[in-house]
Amino acid sequence: MATETGAIEAHEPTEARHDDPETLRRRQFLNRLSLSLGGLVGVIISVPVLGFLLAPLLRPPKEAWQSVGPLDNFKVGETVEVAVDDPSPLPWAGVVTKTAIWLRRESDTQFFAFAVNCTHLGCPVRWLPDASLFMCPCHGGVFYQDGTVAGGPPPHPLPQYQTRINGGQVEILAGSSPLAGHD
Repeated sequence: MATETGAIEAHEPTEARHDDPETLRRRQFLNRLSLSLGGLVGVIISVPVLGFLLAPLLRPPKEAWQSVGPLDNFKVGETVEVAVDDPSPLPWAGVVTKTAIWLRRESDTQFFAFAVNCTHLGCPVRWLPDASLFMCPCHGGVFYQDGTVAGGPPPHPLPQYQTRINGGQVEILAGSSPLAGHD
């Protein structure tokens, strides 16, 4: 159809019109469908993540007294490294189910058990018997034989585990959090 200016008017096909109620219903349906599917995927992904984060709160680690050897194996004044089993290992944990602890015999009946990890960044400390010090090789943290900080960046003493003598065996309460030497 020609107009006064000579231009030919084109008619839009009725199915391409944006104000058509059927087109709006289809768009609304597809928008709601995509939002619903996106929300469902978000819920599916968040359930295992929340389970992983909340599991330690809902299922605390098991505590168990573990023997580290007969009383006669440890000399008074000596500090040795002993290995204990993690009482709550995961099925796929493998060799990491064992952990090391520094055990010091202070007297005939008194033992101290220290975590091997520095309180600065968690690097393993080593015992220097000639100096009677624990030394962290990562950042120069130094601890006295009683676990207190001698120097360097560690903010707290070495954490301690509970110990006891039971039937001639030295035992450590493994699986619990070490007794922190700080508030």
